[in-house]
Amino acid sequence: MPLTEINFDGLVGPSHNYAGLSLGNLASSSNAGAVSHPRDAALQGVEKMRANLGLGLTQGLLLPQRRPNKRWLTTLGARAAKAEPVLLANAMSASAMWAANAATVSPAPDTRDGRCHLTVANLMTMPHRSHEWRETLAQLRIAFADETHFAVHPPVPPPFGDEGAANHMRLASGHAAPGIEVFVYGARGGAFPVRQRLEACQAVARLHRLDPERVLFVQQSERAIAGGAFHNDVVAVANENLLLCHGQAFADRDGVFADFRRLLPDIQIVEVPASRVPLETAIRSYLFNSQLVTLPEGGMALVLPTESRDELAVWSWLEELVATNGAIRRLIPVDVRESMANGGGPACLRLRVLADPAHVDPRFLVDNARLDRVAEVIAARWPEAIDSERLADRSLWAEIETARTELCRALELDELV
Repeated sequence: MPLTEINFDGLVGPSHNYAGLSLGNLASSSNAGAVSHPRDAALQGVEKMRANLGLGLTQGLLLPQRRPNKRWLTTLGARAAKAEPVLLANAMSASAMWAANAATVSPAPDTRDGRCHLTVANLMTMPHRSHEWRETLAQLRIAFADETHFAVHPPVPPPFGDEGAANHMRLASGHAAPGIEVFVYGARGGAFPVRQRLEACQAVARLHRLDPERVLFVQQSERAIAGGAFHNDVVAVANENLLLCHGQAFADRDGVFADFRRLLPDIQIVEVPASRVPLETAIRSYLFNSQLVTLPEGGMALVLPTESRDELAVWSWLEELVATNGAIRRLIPVDVRESMANGGGPACLRLRVLADPAHVDPRFLVDNARLDRVAEVIAARWPEAIDSERLADRSLWAEIETARTELCRALELDELV
């Protein structure tokens, strides 16, 4: 098979809660303390995956991680039963569902050894995410175990923060053509921390054996970070030779665009001006945190959150775009409101890998029948609601552990139990 776009969605875990742990993520902060609905959240994610299958796309799945993370607590000299509330909340986080932060991916056409390279993100800037990498690495090494076609790297070591594909874009004349790999880093973020370091981007580019002449390191604008765009995928999205971005996404807009055009003459740059969609509106609606996907019949679709449809300025601009742009032919709103309330839209929930599906462990690939099995476990085992008081409830921990175990076994991934 030729290279295929595979979207690996992170399934929302049974510990999904609103602890407000992510500084700089405005949705996460504003919903701190609210009651979450893990069952609804996970089923929303399943329906999003079904929508992708309905478009004719290849769909994969990454599993929730063990929660609370008792191993991590032990390294801090703590036990879940007696941990301070904030520490326990960090150990209970279900944020691994945002698979865009799982790893950075470079497909085979871009690498010197002709393999697809994946480097697991260290996520060291945020305590609740810093302990995800071990289980992410374990899953990716199973899913992409064929070393003839894949190289899975452990994370870049501290102190260089790396948040994975959420700060990485690939531009190319087609999936199989050699691409330009764009690493977006932060230098300043106002009151908010910068999560992606230039040094981490450079390390990943070296590990992936990329051609230095076809790699760009681009600085995200301070205004975007300060406005709540904690990752680049909140203000920009790319697919093949099309870049869709906000006018205030990059620190050196003119220089960045000139480099893009120099390295990829057939690039289409679609810029949303702040006069049409203000930065705060783009961030609130997660217009750019959408999946820009190539349709089997040709052209592209934008899989975007229903919040973008509900925002008049955003939706009217998008309708004009579809009417005038030959590339983007369809707008597909999906309901991922539980994830959105914690600060993650459709693009946050998926890790895009260009590869031959025949070389991927089939247990990580899904069709509708396999999703039916997943949905059955969710409906039977995922907690209906979690408030902040329940995080310390041992019966909840047991419920979460049972739910995850049953899912792993339903998918025949017993080695992850």
